[in-house]
Amino acid sequence: MITVGIIGAGRIGKVHATSITTGIPNARIKTIADPFMNPKTAAWAKSIGIKNVTKDYKDILKDKEIDAVLICSSTDTHSKISLEAIKAGKHIFCEKPIDHDVAKIKKVMEALKGSKIKYQVGFNRRFDHNFEAVANAVKEGKIGNPQIIKITSRDPEPPSPEYVKVSGGMFLDMTIHDFDMVRYLSGSEVTEVYVQAANLVDPAIGKAGDVDTAIITLKLKNGAIAVIDNCRKAVYGYDQRAEVFGSKGMIACSNDSQSNAKLSNENGVTGEKPLFFFLERYMAAYQKEVKCFIDAIVNKKATPLGVKDGLEPVLIGLAAKKSLKEHRPVKISEIKF
Repeated sequence: MITVGIIGAGRIGKVHATSITTGIPNARIKTIADPFMNPKTAAWAKSIGIKNVTKDYKDILKDKEIDAVLICSSTDTHSKISLEAIKAGKHIFCEKPIDHDVAKIKKVMEALKGSKIKYQVGFNRRFDHNFEAVANAVKEGKIGNPQIIKITSRDPEPPSPEYVKVSGGMFLDMTIHDFDMVRYLSGSEVTEVYVQAANLVDPAIGKAGDVDTAIITLKLKNGAIAVIDNCRKAVYGYDQRAEVFGSKGMIACSNDSQSNAKLSNENGVTGEKPLFFFLERYMAAYQKEVKCFIDAIVNKKATPLGVKDGLEPVLIGLAAKKSLKEHRPVKISEIKF
């Protein structure tokens, strides 16, 4: 039995806590920490079997009974808490991104060298049944050599301008998942990025210094080309699709919905909208990624995603920001590491 502490009791912390308590029998949560812990959150924690709550995450790091921590706190704390957890000898599951600062990610990489600590980054979409099927088909050579990768990722509603100001921008907040998907589905690394983007959804996002709509093209080391299209608002729901075209064929996945039933009548053919947002679409994926993390600890094997997998999408995101600012293609090698 792996004893876990969760740092951060916000939306994603609660998702992971629920996943562990309802579907991961070889792990138990001893403590959950949040600087804004209140009676309501404490009552929720106790209702799902978490006995200890605290406002200080260091209580978790000091607890010798706790084997692993899930870092679900705000992005600006991820690398700092990662370093403290490594020093404390805890296995670490860290929500994306590790940091927006490449130098800080490098410090985490250096701290892990020579240790037996398991470190996993939370790119949950890799554990989605649709994307897994696409990736497996590519790995098995069913579509030959990948030539074109297309990813569509559109949110059902935009974030608040206040969130935009602290998120790192669309490329490091939203598109970072798609950058990871390009690596995952292609089996290759990105070498160059070019961005065309605009503020078409909410003028307040533009005033906050960000964009909300983008087309991103990427060159890959294996010669393939990738295209990502993003928008902060799709009125019909959470639009998450992918396609890989290759020398022997093509594989694609479409959106999940409550059912695939279609109504055909004199007015036309209609079906259900996609599931509304990421919690509905990816709940099973969130649980599976933590299962894999616990399994890596129990069976002393590598985690599915390490620090390098946390670093590469950040490098791509920084190159995307540079491309937008300078109106030109940017090589990943231009981003200092």
